[in-house]
Amino acid sequence: MSRAWKIAAAVLVVFVIFAVMSIPALVRSVLGLRRASATAKQARRSIIQESISTPTDTRVTAQLFWASPTVPGTLEPSQIELPLSADPVQRSKQLISALITQAPTSAQSTLPADATLLQFYLLPNGTAVADFSDALGTETPSGILSEQLAVDSIVRTLGAGVIEVHQLKILIHGQETETLAGHLDLTGFFPVVAPEPTDTTAASAPPAPSRPSAPSAAKPSAP
Repeated sequence: MSRAWKIAAAVLVVFVIFAVMSIPALVRSVLGLRRASATAKQARRSIIQESISTPTDTRVTAQLFWASPTVPGTLEPSQIELPLSADPVQRSKQLISALITQAPTSAQSTLPADATLLQFYLLPNGTAVADFSDALGTETPSGILSEQLAVDSIVRTLGAGVIEVHQLKILIHGQETETLAGHLDLTGFFPVVAPEPTDTTAASAPPAPSRPSAPSAAKPSAP
């Protein structure tokens, strides 16, 4: 073997040894970047999801619906103590904000962590309009099941906590969109109903008057 080849082989061996020794440091660096990214994301979410408080807030045990940790593709009610307003609009905002930020685990979260409720309106007939940031559409996993779980978690949470809401319209950044993330139709209205009386997991909130009957159609016409 010529001298040049021996030098090249020696350089190659040194390079391989250096690369092998660098792998643990590289792995630690990648993991550190991931942790930093998760921390930054959490901090950004905390900034975006501003605390909503009103003079009428009372701390109660509310019922919120997240993905079941044991039965895939279903929702499960969770009891959580929250300061909730007596005003139905503010109460709805507080519940949806908690739905986004306070899931028991990341796997149970039904709404994107970066999603923000931009505005919430409630008409006298019980029709509510929830206007979300673009992240609701862009970061919700595409698929009829994940999209349905996202909407159902909002609808069922409002049904358990805000008796004044009878149906819900979802907008994305002030605009009506055909689907949430490519599958679930958002052009109509979603009925919002209270949990059945037999539901033993109902929230232990102060007694409230009976909710009027919700519209029977799955997608009633706009008021």
